[in-house]
Amino acid sequence: MTVTTYRWTLERYHHAVDAGVFDDQPVELLRGEIVVMPPEGEPHAYYNTCGADYLRRLLGARVQIRDAKPITLPNNSEPEPDIAVVKPLNRVYLQHHPYPEDIFWLVEYSNSSLKKDLDLKQAIYAEAGIQEYWVVNLQQRRLIVFRDPRLAVYQTEQIFSSGTISPAAFPEVAIALNQFLPA
Repeated sequence: MTVTTYRWTLERYHHAVDAGVFDDQPVELLRGEIVVMPPEGEPHAYYNTCGADYLRRLLGARVQIRDAKPITLPNNSEPEPDIAVVKPLNRVYLQHHPYPEDIFWLVEYSNSSLKKDLDLKQAIYAEAGIQEYWVVNLQQRRLIVFRDPRLAVYQTEQIFSSGTISPAAFPEVAIALNQFLPA
């Protein structure tokens, strides 16, 4: 027997969301497939909130920080990264979620979702041309930074466990990793 799965388009996914089909289930659209999001554990929720608050204080009005809100990507994906650092387009986001050209960088705090964040989501973000993607590995207390997407693959991967890092979009800003990573 051959099994055929239904591939969702962004338009059909938005219709289903608007109709309340997924109101009782946290899901995201990844390459046309509906993926159930695991519940956040306490460490994930805590560090995500602290990281987002820190970035708000540090970057101010230059950006908007969106916590666990959708972004719309051209590869039939509408993931909900833990933190999306986006252009401060304010009311434009009433019309649509941020597109790749609106995104400075994305952050995922990963514990149980580490494999998905390092494999599937990394590939989806690189395909969409997201310039910078950070994965905070809560298990090993380190930051993995992906940059320079070319041909749907990030060309640069760096791992940090201390010190500071400057995002590519704001090279003058030093983010202290002791404020962003678990102690």
